Amino acid sequence: MTKNNRTRAGVGPLAVAALAAAVLGALALSEQAAAAGFQLKENDVKSMGRAYAGSQTAGGDLAVVANNPAAMSALKGTQFQADVTAIDVSAKFSGGGTDALGQPLTGGNGGDGGDLIPVPAFAFVTQVADRWHLGAAVHAPYGFKTEYDRDWVGRYQAVKSDIKVVDMVFSASYDVTDNFALGLSAIAQRTSAELTQAINFGTIMALNPNVPAGLFLPQSADGYGRIKGDDWGYGWQVGAFWRPTAADTLAFSYRGKIKHTISGNAEFTVPASVSGIFALNPLTSSLFTNTTGTADFDTPAYAELSYWHMVNDRLGLGADLGWTQWNSLKELTVNYANPAQPSSSETFDYKNTWYASFGMEYAFSDQLSFRAGVAYDKTPTQDATRDPRVPDNTRKWVSVGLGYKPTDKVEFNVGYSHLFVTDAKIDDMSPTGDHLVGKFSDTGDLFGVSGRFMF
Repeated sequence: MTKNNRTRAGVGPLAVAALAAAVLGALALSEQAAAAGFQLKENDVKSMGRAYAGSQTAGGDLAVVANNPAAMSALKGTQFQADVTAIDVSAKFSGGGTDALGQPLTGGNGGDGGDLIPVPAFAFVTQVADRWHLGAAVHAPYGFKTEYDRDWVGRYQAVKSDIKVVDMVFSASYDVTDNFALGLSAIAQRTSAELTQAINFGTIMALNPNVPAGLFLPQSADGYGRIKGDDWGYGWQVGAFWRPTAADTLAFSYRGKIKHTISGNAEFTVPASVSGIFALNPLTSSLFTNTTGTADFDTPAYAELSYWHMVNDRLGLGADLGWTQWNSLKELTVNYANPAQPSSSETFDYKNTWYASFGMEYAFSDQLSFRAGVAYDKTPTQDATRDPRVPDNTRKWVSVGLGYKPTDKVEFNVGYSHLFVTDAKIDDMSPTGDHLVGKFSDTGDLFGVSGRFMF
């Protein structure tokens, strides 16, 4: 390499794009976890047995502290509830791809990218006056984890994605009349994320005109990127609870969007052969060095309508209809602390979605109850923008559950749901031109147990 070439040695627009995508992808996925197909409803094992039909209206469930504060009206005295749900998700890829020069991508199918994740939830309610209730809850409204083999065919898109979102909810309800109540919740939400992926430095260098031809080839010099970020956001929720007849109950809740500014730290592992060339030019020496980034976004608004009808003293039927305003997530812009890195944007183009469920509960006795339900859960993702971090698609639920009350003050519930997931097509291009094409075959199983204690 001539002296002139050493002076000009750089990585050009492709390297800038790769760095942008590495940080942007991680920060963006923090929002994907909080607003993609892995929205969690699993703070309520009792309702899970009915596929969440009648989740706000069937009664006897403290999860309403987080889901509809007005429904606390139906809870008497002081009560505590603890739930834990094990979410067992399977995500298996089949397909392949090509690098920037059209050569096949190396690596296997990544194994099973899913994992078994326990999701706990806690709720407390107390009746402070004849018409007033106060409650507090801790639960996880969003979260998921996918992790593939480090050398898999889609490593340039994703390796590990671990997202956790925890809400602390403080609620109050007031009985306007004997049959109608209103409620309000304040929400403090913490989001944390860890994401990793491989970086195809071989392509970055091979396509750079300032690097001698043949010195690098795509997939010949893999690096690695790791992102961690977190944020607190604050929001609100309102609810209404109405008994038009002795046998019927209706409830409506609306949760406003929550503003976030995710702050993330990016750490990069760069092959020595690449970092040596970067160091030759002051304009490129700071690329792929540890940096931070921030991204502003809103988690979407959510509304739910819940209905329950008592056919007789033993049989109840119900339905839930939920709507999420995913179309608020069109794109995400990230600003970087590294002055060499310009801000960048990524398009999501999510769609608004509906969740609909129908379920029943039958009491064999005062102590033992059986539940069952089905649901349809539409994904906000689209084929054109779906990636391996959240390989989600529309799901159909089948659920069953049992309830047992050994005394008037204690109740235990178990629930099980199986999710049938439509194959998720992937047609994704990494910033370094690595084209991944195929599909994910996903399934999900939920196992839950809860206890409610009345004082």
